[in-house]
Amino acid sequence: MKNPYVHLRVWGDWACFTRPEMKVERVSYPVMTPSAARGILEAVYWEPQVFYRVAAIRVVKRGRWSSIRRNEVQSVISIRNAGQWMKKPERVLPIRAGGGSPDGTQRNMLALREVEYIISAELRTTRLADPMKDPQVKYFVEFKRRAQLGKCFHRPALGMREFAADFEWVDDPQDALEHRTAEVGANWRQSEEDLGLMLYDVFSPGARFQGFRWKRPDELGPKPKKILRFVGQPAKPRACFFHAKLKDSTLACHPDEIEILESRGA
Repeated sequence: MKNPYVHLRVWGDWACFTRPEMKVERVSYPVMTPSAARGILEAVYWEPQVFYRVAAIRVVKRGRWSSIRRNEVQSVISIRNAGQWMKKPERVLPIRAGGGSPDGTQRNMLALREVEYIISAELRTTRLADPMKDPQVKYFVEFKRRAQLGKCFHRPALGMREFAADFEWVDDPQDALEHRTAEVGANWRQSEEDLGLMLYDVFSPGARFQGFRWKRPDELGPKPKKILRFVGQPAKPRACFFHAKLKDSTLACHPDEIEILESRGA
């Protein structure tokens, strides 16, 4: 059976798809990355039995570059400190990000304004899915229903959590691209543009096939000294890159059709 595809149009006022080679200041890629697209899809609907393989990102509006300077923090709250503060709230030491604060620092961000994309992704089931009880069409219908109603588990974001994204379901991504570019006065027929090396995802494309979920209390049973508290296999972070090319306003990025370069370290 052919795997179903989901299509989602997303847009927003701000976006920043951070380039990992920039250590301090954030600099966005010129278009959305596949990892950002996957995050948006999972924000709309995700279960341990399914995962998404982003196949294409169609660019309706590339947006314009905009530089932002903002206050950020250098300190990090440890889990140990948080536990102590829960017991003794009077000892809480907040992190302050205001101007002149010892924890604060000013940093620049090169972001995008007024962007719009159409995401196409293949919906697949993991090894945790029961072929009899969990057919792919079941999750496809649920994703489509939620997208049409504007439902989401948490608000999708365009690269960063503070850059919220609006979304809607589309049946035909190419037709939606041509229709929307005509409305905004853009030309979707463009020659090939080489965007260079781009982050594909922070996980290997095949890592999510194993599936992962925490066990329910009734599944734990007797508690020996060591007990496996999860089902499946946790995916270890491993940055993956690919050579991005934009042709006719479409970034083709299906992992079966492009060469994925995986980093050696986790």
